[in-house]
Amino acid sequence: MVDKRTAGLPLEHILGWAEFCGLRVAVEPGVFVPRHRTEFLVRQAVALSRPEAVVVDLCCGSGAVGAALASYVPLVELYAADICPAAVRCARRNLGGRGGRVFEGDLFEPLPATLRGSIEVLVANTPYVPSDAIKMMPPEARIYEPRVALDGGRDGLDVQRRVAAGAILWLAPGGSLLVETSERQASESADIFASTGLIPRVATSDELDATVVVGTKPP
Repeated sequence: MVDKRTAGLPLEHILGWAEFCGLRVAVEPGVFVPRHRTEFLVRQAVALSRPEAVVVDLCCGSGAVGAALASYVPLVELYAADICPAAVRCARRNLGGRGGRVFEGDLFEPLPATLRGSIEVLVANTPYVPSDAIKMMPPEARIYEPRVALDGGRDGLDVQRRVAAGAILWLAPGGSLLVETSERQASESADIFASTGLIPRVATSDELDATVVVGTKPP
């Protein structure tokens, strides 16, 4: 284990788990490691979720966000999806015991059609690192985490654009889309949300150095 760590393998991949929102989340090699700043995204989503709410964790990775939401919100009806097979395996381990259903595919494509127009809280921890900035990331992320979980395209917002465009069709009236982004990108993310018909607002946490953009579908 020490040899693997000194070689640069993320500690969470060596241990097989990461601590997130007080939970032990299964993480296998090749899967994005949940960041503690993303706990702010969970807090914002919890504040918008009622008991038995229909919640979707898109770009779910290991399912850490969905697992945390399920631990805070009673009887949440939870769905999750990711394009990475390894991430889907982890998410099924982390969410299966919480009643969550996990699908493999690109964004909304694998979700049951019955969810269209009924999602109350849509959390999407999309990749938001600009392609040219990947080379400046720590080797733990750059080498050992999947690029698809990091690379947000030329300006880092390509996947957010696709999610926002689809969200207006999948959200229930009054439902909300939440994404994590950087402080520098937040204004443009909010503009993207507004262009699709969502009402945006930006929330920040100095404690976690985290920024979340929330877009609400009009009632």
